Amino acid sequence: MSLSVGIIGLPNVGKSTLFNALTSAGAEASNYPFCTIDRNVGVAAVSDPRLCELERLLEPEECLGAAVNLVDVAGLVRGAHKGEGLGNRFLGHVRETDALLHVVRCFSDENVAHTGGDVDPAADAGLIDLELTLADLEQVERALGELAKKARTEPKKFAKQAALLEKVRDHLAGDRPLRTLELGPREGPALKGYGFLTIKPVLYCANVDEEQLAGDGGGPLRRLAEAVGEELVLPVSARVEAELLDLPGEERGEYRQALGITGDSLSRVAGACTRLLDLITFYTTSNHKLRAWHVPGGTAAPAAAGRIHGDMEEGFIRAEVVDSAELLAEGSMARLQELGRVRSEGRDYEVEDGDVIHFLFRGK
Repeated sequence: MSLSVGIIGLPNVGKSTLFNALTSAGAEASNYPFCTIDRNVGVAAVSDPRLCELERLLEPEECLGAAVNLVDVAGLVRGAHKGEGLGNRFLGHVRETDALLHVVRCFSDENVAHTGGDVDPAADAGLIDLELTLADLEQVERALGELAKKARTEPKKFAKQAALLEKVRDHLAGDRPLRTLELGPREGPALKGYGFLTIKPVLYCANVDEEQLAGDGGGPLRRLAEAVGEELVLPVSARVEAELLDLPGEERGEYRQALGITGDSLSRVAGACTRLLDLITFYTTSNHKLRAWHVPGGTAAPAAAGRIHGDMEEGFIRAEVVDSAELLAEGSMARLQELGRVRSEGRDYEVEDGDVIHFLFRGK
């Protein structure tokens, strides 16, 4: 199971620069539209203090943290839903992701061209949101047309699906993304196969300059927050983070301090991506290896085992589970066994954040 976040935005807003900083992938980042033509895929490590504590306690031969897959796709322009620019390819790549990191330009730099002329974060964010909504509207209209053909002979069989798609169409027609549409417990799963774009969770990454990052972000950041909601905006300076990557580890903190920047922006972005996907973390210890894994909240134990290997999900028997906080407090798995705190869980068990799990399964 591969969970991915698509990095989207207008051309020249800093998508590839941020992607490179997050993944150290070395994607081309230049000052001209459509510098990114083919999508770039990389992995962003997620800071996990709990994993570090477990590593110190268990002293495994190898320790691997969880990560988020990032996809840097081509910049979008007005009319993308009709194929303008690289629209068709862009939208196809976006459909394959689980969530969106929408990079919005909030910095001023006369040396970096802006496709719309003036820097207007609220308008830029609205343009892409509109293009995704229009693409979804075209998608649902096509789906309704295909469903109408099928329903000619068996109208009752397709009545519920047609009603759901009409509900979707009416919502989109009001220029509203599908993530704001209230869906019943069966309606959400019924829409998964359509690949709607605006149903995906989104985080707006405000790409500011170093002066804005050290202060309150200034007017551009405030206008973006007012337009999309402050809780959905994360300020970061892609250029500063890219520069930090070129410095030795011990010098990065000094540079941040000199700029008046507190905290690690990349960790905040990667962490925000996991929250965007509603991910929790569980851990496994086997073959002298400690590893962290991400799964969506509410994942059943067999599906979590399948995150490691498909055969483990298919042959799932049970899961032996301990709480990482109890393991750290008591000092060893042996001690937890003595206390009777190693739980045996079956197929219906939903993995909880911080679980340390040993899966038992039938091999092929």
